[in-house]
Amino acid sequence: MSSIAFTVLPPPEILKNDVECFRIATVTEAAELAVARAGAGAVGGAAASDAFFPMPDGIETLGRAGVRSVIHPGGSKRDADVLAAADSLGMAVVHTGERHFRH
Repeated sequence: MSSIAFTVLPPPEILKNDVECFRIATVTEAAELAVARAGAGAVGGAAASDAFFPMPDGIETLGRAGVRSVIHPGGSKRDADVLAAADSLGMAVVHTGERHFRH
């Protein structure tokens, strides 16, 4: 089973170092758990993922919760679809070009 870490932070918390990560099997599940945990703090916040978004559903989950920016490695075959979904939700996306975990 793979694991994915997600963090969603409200605007005033974005620069804090003591972030809590969630380890789960799919990007969408991780996004759902992260925004549920962030609650209203997701609105206007940022999300960081140690894995790419293989499909738009994770970005859509974050965007519907009010997350405005996401940083992740990129590199999915569907990056264009993911970016189109983010654009449609008014979200900024940064691709680091580097994965942040090893299996």
